[in-house]
Amino acid sequence: MKKLSILFVSFVLVLFNSCTGDIGPEGPPGFDGADGLIGSIFEVEATFTEAEGFEIFTDIPASIDVFDTDVVIAYILNGVDNGVDIWEPLPQTLFFDNGILLYGYDYTLNDVHFFLDGTIDLTTLDGLFTDNIVFRVAVIPADFAATINTANINEVMSALKVSSVKRIN
Repeated sequence: MKKLSILFVSFVLVLFNSCTGDIGPEGPPGFDGADGLIGSIFEVEATFTEAEGFEIFTDIPASIDVFDTDVVIAYILNGVDNGVDIWEPLPQTLFFDNGILLYGYDYTLNDVHFFLDGTIDLTTLDGLFTDNIVFRVAVIPADFAATINTANINEVMSALKVSSVKRIN
């Protein structure tokens, strides 16, 4: 029995030794950045009209891959202070004497849906609140999004190493 065990172990060692070969070629280089992090930011300018139900659908650019596990965050340009843009994350709620206005959004893997809602009569809104409203959309891997302050677009852009943003319309 002892000889059979030694013979079996020898056979296994010869088998494993014969399965080795030359080392193959090196694979392609990986992505630069934080563990191959790929995140994208794009900008949209929208005008909300009654004819379109005070909503806008914007296709996510084909160059941006959105996965089920990604986080998509939208921001609205609320003004400019000394030449610096002021961005606020959506949803944003504005309070008026005659009601409430909400800027909201939702998304799929293919598009982003911006909309106005609230208790205010949307047809009475001044163009300041409906015309040429600028949004930024950040598509961020979920694991990475958990490590940064996503409420601050400047921190998101810095973390993703994005210095300029392309407006898609």
